[in-house]
Amino acid sequence: MVSRGELVEIGGSFRIPDVMAKAGAVLREVGTTNRTRIADYERAIHEKTRVLLRVHRSNFAMVGFTEQPALADLVALGRKHKIPVVEDLGSGALFDLRSIGVGGEPGVADSLRAGVEIVTYSGDKLLGGPQAGILSGKKELIARIRQNPLFRALRVDKLTYAALEATLLAYIRNDSSAIPVLGMMHLSADAIRNRANELQKALASAATLKIEIIAGESVIGGGAAPQATLPTWLLALTSQKLSADALAARLRATEPLPIIGRVEEGRVLLDLRTVFPEQDAVIVRALVQIASAS
Repeated sequence: MVSRGELVEIGGSFRIPDVMAKAGAVLREVGTTNRTRIADYERAIHEKTRVLLRVHRSNFAMVGFTEQPALADLVALGRKHKIPVVEDLGSGALFDLRSIGVGGEPGVADSLRAGVEIVTYSGDKLLGGPQAGILSGKKELIARIRQNPLFRALRVDKLTYAALEATLLAYIRNDSSAIPVLGMMHLSADAIRNRANELQKALASAATLKIEIIAGESVIGGGAAPQATLPTWLLALTSQKLSADALAARLRATEPLPIIGRVEEGRVLLDLRTVFPEQDAVIVRALVQIASAS
């Protein structure tokens, strides 16, 4: 049973109704696209109801005349009827996003504390580990899932387990610097501005390039927190001899590392939040070479 407002399609054209059909489940839609109440779930429950499903609205946001039951109310309804609540969080943050100024994005611990029996989420994205699918929740339900013959076919390999273990140990040690995506999100705008200033100075010899530092926003992700941004400073690049598209193409072709920027209003924009500090020198060398060649 799932709200009509949560019938999402994620990357690769995977749709919740298709996933349920492949699993052999009968999907029961409740509520409307923009408003679903706890009473909608309760009216639809019958003797064959096996799961109350909450799906995180990945890649988009619903605003305006909307309503969604509180997770605690959905859990209470499930307990009343002895039906487990399963929540697909998509990205699945293991840290409090409010610590970087992002609100309204659910975390794995929040859902488990609310009483959700099974939470599903990705090992990469906000968690910052290897690409994998993770299930957390009640021990007895996880054990039943592991007994399914498909579990062996779909389980990850030992290298993925090793990378995931290293990522989770970094969380236990509170070592956010060991997880690149966390380090990037915790990077202050002032620190980024200082690096941008140093790069601008280092590129003074690139006479055919104009290097500006402008205020901007870092987008955390599409599937995770689609509307959340962090303040940052951008390197805005223009060339006297190359169009913005041509300059962006030259940067993508650099060796040993391609440099990926975005083109806006005739300029190539680079957000140093997404660049490791030790790679700043790579950007300088590439731009100096492009300026001298053009």
